[in-house]
Amino acid sequence: MAQIGDIVRFLNSVGGGKIVRIEGNIAYVDEDGFETPVLLKECVVVTPVNAAPQAQSKYVAPATIVPEQPKVPKPEIIEETETGEKLNIVLAYEPAEIKHLNTTTFDAYLVNDSNYFLYFTYLTRADGSGWVTRFAGIVEPNIQLFLGEVTREQLPEMDRVAIQYIAFKRDKEFSLKAPVAVEYRLDTTKFFKLHCFHDNVYFDTPVIAIDIVKNDIPYRSMVIDSSQLEDAMRQKRAADRPSRQPVQKKEKRPGVIEVDLHIHELLDTTAGLSNSDMLEVQLQEFRRVMAENIKKKGQKIVFIHGKGEGVLRNALLKELKKYPHCTAQDASFREYGFGATQITIH
Repeated sequence: MAQIGDIVRFLNSVGGGKIVRIEGNIAYVDEDGFETPVLLKECVVVTPVNAAPQAQSKYVAPATIVPEQPKVPKPEIIEETETGEKLNIVLAYEPAEIKHLNTTTFDAYLVNDSNYFLYFTYLTRADGSGWVTRFAGIVEPNIQLFLGEVTREQLPEMDRVAIQYIAFKRDKEFSLKAPVAVEYRLDTTKFFKLHCFHDNVYFDTPVIAIDIVKNDIPYRSMVIDSSQLEDAMRQKRAADRPSRQPVQKKEKRPGVIEVDLHIHELLDTTAGLSNSDMLEVQLQEFRRVMAENIKKKGQKIVFIHGKGEGVLRNALLKELKKYPHCTAQDASFREYGFGATQITIH
């Protein structure tokens, strides 16, 4: 235990000196003429008072410094929503100056409207070229992430865009989502047309927005090419079972060819096709049948299109103007109802 006259240093702080008096458990230490009250248990004796006389040392041993322990970061709390269990991902382009589309730049964003983290890549390419990675990283749940700026000089290199992603959650159980790569054909001329920018729930200003995933269903863009459609339909007919004969070869009445233009008779699935895409498929079938029979004078062809709203029938009559040696009339109501048109080749 330290006593009056001892030379001490402080245990948990820098400093020390000579104990000049003790009151209870408090020692008063003289430091260069100033008395500092310190707990006795905090004093470490350097030179006892009864030690052999010697020149007093002014050396004060440095206090022991306990290194500060690194703080462990608290796990981030992710606020989840009821609708966020289904993925909704949007790629959007927001003009910096919407009133100057010919000169402005565009900011690209990825919107992750879900409770999932997304590890993703954002890629672009020009037709005939390879893919270029524009961004790769992780976007947090319910976050809108800036991907970069697009200049008008870069637009010709963006005929197609793609998003690849893997969805996951941290430190909790979750439903597994399949990794997906979504490719989209981008019409870059729309970037210079004001009416192509629309209001969007995720943005304060009009944008060009592309649904990458909607309610867990990835977007699948389809590019309709007339020659490819014709080849696909020919291959489909060749692969059909023998019990399902091509409808245009069916002759219900002698000398009359019947062609059923209902879309389910022409394609196995219409997934991803818009109404205009399906109408184009039906018109391609009409043109093909007409081309096969145009030299057969007197030939009657009944195109079954259904009553509906008359869109397909009107489109057929418009196409028929390209065939001046053909006439059209409603087919027999007794056999076809109001949903068929008969073409006669003269």
